[in-house]
Amino acid sequence: LLGSAKRKRKRRRRRLIHRNLKPIKRRKRAQVSLEISPTMDPYDIDMESGEDDYYSDGTDHYNADDSDADNHDELVDDDSDRRSQVNYVVLKEVDIRRNQKDDIGRVSVLSISEVEASVLLLHYNWNVSKVNDEWFADEERVRKTVGILKEGRRPSIPRGRKVKCGICFDLSRPKEIVSIVCGHSFCSACWTGYMRTSINDGPGCLMLKCPQPSCPVAVGGDMVEKLACKEDKDKYERYFLRSYVEASKKMKWCPAPGCENAIEFSAAGSGSYNYDVTCLCLHTFCWKCTEDAHSPVDCDTVAQWILKNSAESENTMWILANSKACPKCKRPIEKNHGCMHMTCSAPCRFEFCWLCLNDWKQHGASTGGYYACNRYEADKLEGKYDEDDKKREMAKSLQQRYAHYYERWAGNLKSKKNAMEDLERFQSVKIKNLSDTQKKPETQLKFIADAWRQIIECRRVLQWTFAYGYYLPETGLHERQLFFDFLQGEAESALERLHKCVEKDLVVFETDEPVVLQEDFNSYRARLTGLTSVTETYFANLVKGLENGLADDSEAF
Repeated sequence: LLGSAKRKRKRRRRRLIHRNLKPIKRRKRAQVSLEISPTMDPYDIDMESGEDDYYSDGTDHYNADDSDADNHDELVDDDSDRRSQVNYVVLKEVDIRRNQKDDIGRVSVLSISEVEASVLLLHYNWNVSKVNDEWFADEERVRKTVGILKEGRRPSIPRGRKVKCGICFDLSRPKEIVSIVCGHSFCSACWTGYMRTSINDGPGCLMLKCPQPSCPVAVGGDMVEKLACKEDKDKYERYFLRSYVEASKKMKWCPAPGCENAIEFSAAGSGSYNYDVTCLCLHTFCWKCTEDAHSPVDCDTVAQWILKNSAESENTMWILANSKACPKCKRPIEKNHGCMHMTCSAPCRFEFCWLCLNDWKQHGASTGGYYACNRYEADKLEGKYDEDDKKREMAKSLQQRYAHYYERWAGNLKSKKNAMEDLERFQSVKIKNLSDTQKKPETQLKFIADAWRQIIECRRVLQWTFAYGYYLPETGLHERQLFFDFLQGEAESALERLHKCVEKDLVVFETDEPVVLQEDFNSYRARLTGLTSVTETYFANLVKGLENGLADDSEAF
C-alpha cells in the first residue's frame, strides 16, 4: 500500500510539472501555428508540421499513462483554438426563416398572435429584447405606436345588404367586403390593388397600414397572404426575409451575384479580427466592407486603393507627367513624335516651341533650328524651368511607382481567377480521369484540390500585398521596404514552386502512356502535399509580418 501511495504521489508530481511546462510548449507551437483561412477546413490543418514543433521529436519525457492523458488535453486545447478562429456562420434561406420563426415564437408569449408578433418585430428591427422591454414598460403605448388594437371593431353586416367600399365607393356583396380589426371595410379588389401598389413601392410595404386615411392600424402578413396575387406574395415574402438580415448588426448578405446566403459574423473576444469570410457559393469577401477578401490589408487601405484605381486623379497624374500646357489656351498637349514645332488644336492654333514654350515665330536658325532650342538651354541653365521640371519628374516617378504595384496587383488577380477555373476543371473533369488512370478513388486525390485551393488563397494574399506595399508609411521606409520585399519574395517563390508542381508535374500521371509506376505517384503525392504545407507556412509568415506592421522581429517567425 505504501508503495502504491508513493507511485501515486510521483505521478501527481509529474502531472504538476507537466502542467507548469504546458504554457511554454504552447508558446513554442504558436511560433509555427498557421492562421486558418476561411476557404480551408479548420480541422484538416496538419498541426504536427514545422521544424520548431516541440511535439515532433517523438521524445517521451513522462510515463505512458500521464503523457497520453496530457496529450489528450493538449489536443482538446488545440481543437478549441482552431474553433475559436472560425468566427462566422453561413445561413441559407431555410436557416434565416427558422431564426425568424424562433424570434416570432419568443415574442408570441406576450399573449399576441404570430401576425402581431411579426408586426412588433418589424417595427423594432427584429430586436426581441427591445420588444419585451418596451412592451412591459408600457403596453398601451406600444400598441398605439405600432398599430395593434387590443380589441377589434369588425362591423356586423346584415344579410342581403350590400356594403359601400371605402375606396371605390361601389356597392358590393358582403362576401366581397374585407375588413380588419379597426372596422374599416373595403372590397377585395381594392385591397388587392392597394397591396400591389404598396409592394411595388418597395420594402416599406412591411409597415402597411389601413387604407383609411389617418387610420394607424397595421395590416399584417396574413392579409397579404389572403388577398394579394402570387407575384405580390412572393415579393412580400422576399422583403420580409431580407428585413431580418438587413436589420441585424451581425448579419450581411453575400454580395456574389445570384447568391441568397447570409453570413452571421461573431466578433466575440478581444483584439483585431480577420473579417474575411467564405460563403457556401465559394465567394470570399470581407464581411466588414463587403469588398473581395483582402487580408492582411485593412478596409481603409482597400478603399483608398480601389478609389485610386478608378479616380480621375490618376488621369491628372498621367497628364502632368506626359504633357505640357499650351502657352496660350493652357490645354494639355502630349508630344508623341515629330520636331519641336507644336501647333495647338482648333480653335486655338497657337504655334510654339515644345522646349521653351515660346512663340514659334521667334525661332529659326539662330535658336538652334527645328531639333534644338538654344533659348531653352540658356533659360534652363538660369533655372527658369527647374520648378516645372521637378513637378514633371515627381509626377513621372509617382506614376511609375503606381504602375509597378498596380500591374502586379492586377496580375495576381488574373492568376487567382485562372486558378479558380483550373480547380473547377479539375473537380468536374480531371479528377475522374486521373482516378481511372491511377486506379485510385477520388477521395484519395483530394490533396490536388487542396493544392489548388492553397494557390487561390495565396494569389489573393499576394494580390493585396502590392496594395499594402504602395501605401507603406514614409517613416522607416527603407527598412520596411527591405523586410517587405524579403517576406513577399520568399512567399512568391514558394507559390511558384507549388503552382508548377500541381500544374505541370501532374501531366505525366494523367495518361496511360508511358505507364507510370505506383511509387512515382506516391512520391508525387508526398512532394505536392509537402509543398502545399510549406507554401502555407510562408504565406502565414507574410500575413503575420504585415499585420505586425513589418516590425522586424525574427522571433515572431
